[in-house]
Amino acid sequence: MDHQTPSPDTPFSKAREHLVVIGNGMAGCRAVEELIARDPTRYRVTIFGAEPHVNYNRIMLSPVLAGEKTFEQIVINDHAWYATNTIELVTSDPVQAIDRAAKTVTARSGLTVSYDRLLIATGSDPFIIPVPGKDLPGVISFRDMADVDHMLAAAGKGGAAVVIGGGLLGLEAAHGLTLRGMKVTVIHLMPTLMERQLDEAAGWLLKSALEARGQVILTEANTAEIVGDTHVEGVMLKDGTLIPASLVVMAVGIRPSVALARDAGLEIGRGIKVDDHMVTSDPSILAVGECVEHDGNVYGLVAPLWDMCRALADGLVGQHSGYRGSVTSTKLKVAGLDVFSAGDFSGGAGAEDIVLRDASRGIYKRVVVKDDRIVGAVLYGDTTDGGWYFDLLRRGEDISPIRDMLIFGQSFASGGAQADPKAAVAALSDDAEICGCNGVSKGKVVACIGAGNTTLDAVRATCKASASCGSCTGLVETLLAVTLGDEYSGERAVKTVCKCTSFGHDDVRREIVAQGMRSIPEVMQKMSWSTPDGCSSCRPALNYYLLCALPGDYKDDQQSRFVNERLHANIQKDGTYSVVPRMWGGLTNPRELRAIADVVEKYDAPMVKVTGGQRLDIFGIKKEDLPAVWADLNAAGMVSGHAYGKSLRTVKTCVGSDWCRFGTQDSTGLGVKVERMTWGSWMPHKFKIAVSGCPRNCAEATIKDFGVVCVDSGYELSVGGNGGIKVRATDFLCKVATEAEAMHYCAAFIQLYREEARYLERTAPWIERIGVEYIRERIADDAEGRDALAARFLFSQQFTQDDPWAARAAGEHREQHAPMARFTPLDATPIALGREMA
Repeated sequence: MDHQTPSPDTPFSKAREHLVVIGNGMAGCRAVEELIARDPTRYRVTIFGAEPHVNYNRIMLSPVLAGEKTFEQIVINDHAWYATNTIELVTSDPVQAIDRAAKTVTARSGLTVSYDRLLIATGSDPFIIPVPGKDLPGVISFRDMADVDHMLAAAGKGGAAVVIGGGLLGLEAAHGLTLRGMKVTVIHLMPTLMERQLDEAAGWLLKSALEARGQVILTEANTAEIVGDTHVEGVMLKDGTLIPASLVVMAVGIRPSVALARDAGLEIGRGIKVDDHMVTSDPSILAVGECVEHDGNVYGLVAPLWDMCRALADGLVGQHSGYRGSVTSTKLKVAGLDVFSAGDFSGGAGAEDIVLRDASRGIYKRVVVKDDRIVGAVLYGDTTDGGWYFDLLRRGEDISPIRDMLIFGQSFASGGAQADPKAAVAALSDDAEICGCNGVSKGKVVACIGAGNTTLDAVRATCKASASCGSCTGLVETLLAVTLGDEYSGERAVKTVCKCTSFGHDDVRREIVAQGMRSIPEVMQKMSWSTPDGCSSCRPALNYYLLCALPGDYKDDQQSRFVNERLHANIQKDGTYSVVPRMWGGLTNPRELRAIADVVEKYDAPMVKVTGGQRLDIFGIKKEDLPAVWADLNAAGMVSGHAYGKSLRTVKTCVGSDWCRFGTQDSTGLGVKVERMTWGSWMPHKFKIAVSGCPRNCAEATIKDFGVVCVDSGYELSVGGNGGIKVRATDFLCKVATEAEAMHYCAAFIQLYREEARYLERTAPWIERIGVEYIRERIADDAEGRDALAARFLFSQQFTQDDPWAARAAGEHREQHAPMARFTPLDATPIALGREMA
């Protein structure tokens, strides 16, 4: 315990009321500063601090860790400040008890001090996740100088560190430790870094930038335990991954520090409850900072704390102003990278997103507008206009007059809101760069248009302007309009994926491979998506294209799938689901049939139906019962039939030569082999196969996506058939001599379809679009190409032939199968309800 005692009290000073402050941090000392500014002689002040230091700027701990500042450079109030203002400072001696009746506080040393007014500014406590090993030496938080000293000592020894938590503090700790020479891995439970401040797009940019600086960032990673005997040796994740480390920094969040206030009997919610004047449930006790709850809100940012301190000081000197809450914004430099967020950027009904992406400069801007007012904003890479957006948001100003220029920032919106965009583009010199990705000038674009390329797609195909990231699409379209005048209709020859992008499916697939893109946010950033997170049309498509391009490397994004694929069952009109177990080639046995019968009875399924694909469909299963149903079917050796997916559905067969007097080949056996080869594969759309044992075609192979008709001399292969609303017979592909060849050609055709068809395009319209001759050239005539396609298909299959039902039955994604809340209408009058509640 250390004291800094001011000069002896004068009779005048002894007559002053005694204000005792618990907490020598930023909030407590700022409150005292505000009080002194209003009336420096009103109170005699004593401040208790748990640390051995004077008040310093905790926000600047990260630069100290990174070696950019010293502790002396982040001190806010030095010893001279306390002495000048006759403040008694007690350090290294935290208050441990408050006696409200006696109006005293008692510190750890036993020192007891009386008060007239008490201010609690205990801040927040770091949240330590309750996993085995959390108390091992080498596990620390990141809240004060002692933590920084521990990290500096560990970094001095070298080695590896794990930071648990990808919020601001965690990323700052990781940045500092990286600069100090440690190999750092960041583990974050959520899919997006800093998810409270950033949306998915900005979070991806931040993750990519940090990874480029040498950090390993693991999102959606859940810590199981911290490993070690006498000291930290590593972190084990719940998926079994072990990350070696000699230092573990816990930065998963904070909680208001309320233990002292709770023990004193003050009213506690999420924090210490205060009114507009920062007064607690005891009129003699005030509270301020991260430890308080005001009007249901707790704050962890600096700006609200300063507002609280001003209101508190006004009240202490009798000039009651009151605190009314804060609209917060966050402008930060995370590991040297600029980010800004304000308001609500979750979107929702009635909200409109205005998005600007500059892939080459790593800039992302998103403004959320509702009813012609800004309600939220996220900026990454260029935060210059953050304050302007926040001011518009806070004041609720109508932005409709500058709506079209808003995303370009204050200077452009203020000075160019009335400018004619066409005139501005027309005034550009011929050597002005239009497309930075491909180095195309205005003159080249105009010449391209003059040569007869009168659509955006034609310009892209000819001079490559707007063909890469798409951010210059607006400029190219304006040049088309300026050059062609009334002749330009603006119609696209190529249908775009959706309204979020100017690119078509083929463009997106090509650029994913050409640019080596590896995630949905990366595609959206590099191809200048006009929305922050895409939509229900483009997200499933992008998810499929990445899954197809990166087998084994890309992690399937479940939130980008339709409900049937997320739940691995078909939703019905009453909200229940149907379940179709796989029956290889349409074969079954007594054990499987008994398991299906038991499921029907056990779960009271109202109907079981034989499908057109030779399967049994169990109807009326509740969502919460699905995992148990799958477990029972798994126990009988049955796996998912994927009857819900854009994937292989069934391989339909007839009995073939084993039983039929007309059968020419073992169609059933071949069908089973084909289904075992192809099950689990994801496709642009549903895919069906059939194998008929003779030309009588009992399995209807000539209306399937891939059909095999057995003949005496081999196997006739056909493609592109379709039942349904528009029936289409297959096109003949070729004839092969052996089962092995039939399977090989099947694998090659499926892979060609997977790689080149557009999402939600069945094989029938795909072949009608590209022509069956192209298919024959690629599959029947090009042996080397056919072998490569088949090899790629078989390679991808090793990553997809895991039964999803088994994983769900074992507890994976159990939250998706929670029952929906059931609401029962109250048949009661307000008076009766009031009596019942009373």
